[in-house]
Order: sequence, then C-alpha cells, then structure tokens
Amino acid sequence: MLRRPRRNRKSAVIRDMVQETQLTAANLIFPLFVIEGNNVKSEVTSMPGIFRYSIDNLLREVETCLKLGLQAFDLFPNVDESLKDKYASEATRKGSLYLRAIAQVKENFPEACVITDVAMDPYSSDGHDGIVENGTIVNDETLEILAKMAVAHAQAGADIIAPSDMMDGRIGYLRKELDQQGFSHVSLMSYTAKYASAFYGPFRDALNSAPKQGDKKTYQMNPANQREALIEAQLDMQEGADFLMVKPALPYLDVIKLLSDQFDLPIAAYNVSGEYAMVKASARNGWLDERRATMEVLMGIRRAGATAILTYHAKEVLENRWL
Repeated sequence: MLRRPRRNRKSAVIRDMVQETQLTAANLIFPLFVIEGNNVKSEVTSMPGIFRYSIDNLLREVETCLKLGLQAFDLFPNVDESLKDKYASEATRKGSLYLRAIAQVKENFPEACVITDVAMDPYSSDGHDGIVENGTIVNDETLEILAKMAVAHAQAGADIIAPSDMMDGRIGYLRKELDQQGFSHVSLMSYTAKYASAFYGPFRDALNSAPKQGDKKTYQMNPANQREALIEAQLDMQEGADFLMVKPALPYLDVIKLLSDQFDLPIAAYNVSGEYAMVKASARNGWLDERRATMEVLMGIRRAGATAILTYHAKEVLENRWL
C-alpha cells in the first residue's frame, strides 16, 4: 500500500500538524443573562453553570472572561413580568435594565465586543417576537419597534446588533434607520436561519419569555427546510447584514455548511441552550466525557463553516484550558 492515511495520525505532533480546522477564543461568543437587582447571581436550573447576573455581577463576569481571552458577549435581559406590554415599550425606555447593562459593560470594558438581541419577546406580554393582532404576528408594524430597539442599543454602545425576530425585511429596515441616526459603524448579525426548534426550552426558562399562546412557527423556519435558508440569506445579504447566523447549530450543520459555501459573509452559529443542557446532563450522569463531548460539538460547528460560535460553553472551555 503506497497510501497509508494512518501515517499522518501516528503521533500527537503529526496530528496537530495536519489538523484542518482550528478553534480559538476568537471564534467564541459568550451569551450572558442580565437581571435587575444588586449582587444577584442566580443559576438557571436547566442550564447548570449558567447564571442570571445583576449588572454589578455582570461586570465582574465580563472582567473574568476578558482575562481568560474571551472578548465577545451577547447580552439577554430577564425582564420583570410587570414591565411587559403588547408593544415591548420597556425595550426602549431610557434607563431600562438592558440599556443600562450595555452602557455599563462598554463604559467599564471598552475593549469588549458587545452584541445585543433585537426581538420583542423578552419584553412582550404575549411572549412573541412581534406584535400580536387577533392571534396573528403582524410583520411590518413590528419593524418600527425593532428599529427603535436597534437605535437604543447603538446609543447605549452596542458593537453588533443581532435581530433574532425573523420578521421579513427587518435587516434592511434596521440598517436604514441605524445609518440615518449616525450608526453606520454598528454591525448587524442577522439570525438568518432561525428554526422553530425544541432546543430553546432552557433559554426561555432563563428569561421567562415563552409565548403565552400559540407557537412561533409562522415566523421561525420549518426544521425540514434547507433551501429556504438560501432565500433568507440572500435577502439578508442584500439588505446589509454583516453576519449570517444559523440557530440552532447541531441539528443544522448542513445549513451552516450551505451558507458558508454560498455566501462571502462570516457565518455565525448559535450552540443553543438545549444543546448545552444535553451535554451537561449526560456528563453529570456519567454518560459522556464532558471535555471531549464539548470540544467535539464546537469543533463540528466550526468545521461546518461557522466563523463565530455563540455558546454557553465558551467560558469553561477557556477556564479549563480545553483549547
């Protein structure tokens, strides 16, 4: 046999030398949950090791992560039920929890990359990503609210704004509004292919943001569809997106690969709460080697073509020196 592929696997040095896919801290984004209060650090029961932080503790967590080499953070707010209404007015109220959190992180750590979530569901009394009228999520009326949210985030200091709502036309609408308000330098990371997935449960626990009625299938994508993601991606690129995101990651590696092959934009992938919880639960029961399983998951997402990976594993990977 002239060709023996095992020769390139015979030692750790050679295996590292020929490794095709590299994963570094620069590829990782850490989602963080913020909650009102002082000195609050409340663990999300369904996401072991992940916490809701009051702003003072959020700043401590960001500082710790920066020292580990983790520099990008995606913030999500846990909003008190009493502040929620049909039009998500708390999302743009001056002095709201989320806007204060963005501003405080950027003021204290200007070197950190702050990514913000644009969608109505954390603030909506209906729990949906858009305005609900007679049981229907209305699209165009929602865009105006999303645009106000995006501008408010930019004013607070956001580096990247990530619309997760899946309303039609929102990237172009937000890009135009941001540019008109003097924020042409603020990036848009579009949730391009966000599927109606069963893997979001722990995240909704963390934010108490589940829909009060119905589901999100009229705006989030059908898990059976792949080519539809090409339509969404083409529209987002034309409308001014700087990143295209696939969510969730693990069941949709084919979609990550498809967008990576077809579009000359960075591809982000969200290794979501349910995916994280599966690894944690299995490891705690002794069914998986946690380090190996975590790194295999992240490497698989990276190999599929993701430039940026939003993952709840980000801090522990660096803290434990798994990279």
